[in-house]
Amino acid sequence: ERHEELVRQGLALVRHRGPDETTVKTFPSAGFSFGMNRLAIRDRSRGLSPFVYQGNYLVYNGEIYNFRELRKELEGRGHRFISTGDTEVILASYREYGFSCVNRLNGMFAFALWDEERKRLFCARDHLGVKPFYYAIRKGTLFFGSEAKAILAHPDFPKELNEEALPLYL
Repeated sequence: ERHEELVRQGLALVRHRGPDETTVKTFPSAGFSFGMNRLAIRDRSRGLSPFVYQGNYLVYNGEIYNFRELRKELEGRGHRFISTGDTEVILASYREYGFSCVNRLNGMFAFALWDEERKRLFCARDHLGVKPFYYAIRKGTLFFGSEAKAILAHPDFPKELNEEALPLYL
């Protein structure tokens, strides 16, 4: 419950990133929660986030330009889709190609994908870094968000300058 409430507080700070829907998903067995503010552009009725596909959960920001071609390729490999947007294509691509799925994605994106079966979190962003993805690991805890202020709002995140990381940020 604490994880979910803290995620909701962070999401409230970046509500402008997606005013159409705010959702949080908690994974008790893994001890974490993640959430998303969604701006509904494609597949407004079935594109809910986190999107679930075969036991994998995705929070995602961006656009995959070649998702129609990827979808056709994945359908040829036996994948079935319930939505018409690009989000489900990312999940199916992960199921088919694992981490290398990002090499097939042409677009601007940042995502966090929870693989429930393997109990692992996979985070990625587009090769040019167009979509923001801020993250930090402090005392064994991963913090991430589309804006730094969502991370800084967490009460367990130390508010101190990391001089080694500063050039990477800039």
